[in-house]
Amino acid sequence: MLTGILTLLKIVLGFCLFSLVLGLIRPVYVLWFMDRMNRLKVIKYYGIASLLVVTLLALLNWVFVKL
Repeated sequence: MLTGILTLLKIVLGFCLFSLVLGLIRPVYVLWFMDRMNRLKVIKYYGIASLLVVTLLALLNWVFVKL
């Protein structure tokens, strides 16, 4: 169960990082659902999401390795 959650979080992290890099090149590719697209919004959405997923991964690894 834990390995499945960690694998899913790693996939989500990969998607966030890929979208972040792609959005820094062409913001329209990852912010197609918004009326205004710029690189600052890409960093705001996908950068914060990446940081949250990395933090969650680190926290899960730390908690369950301690057990």
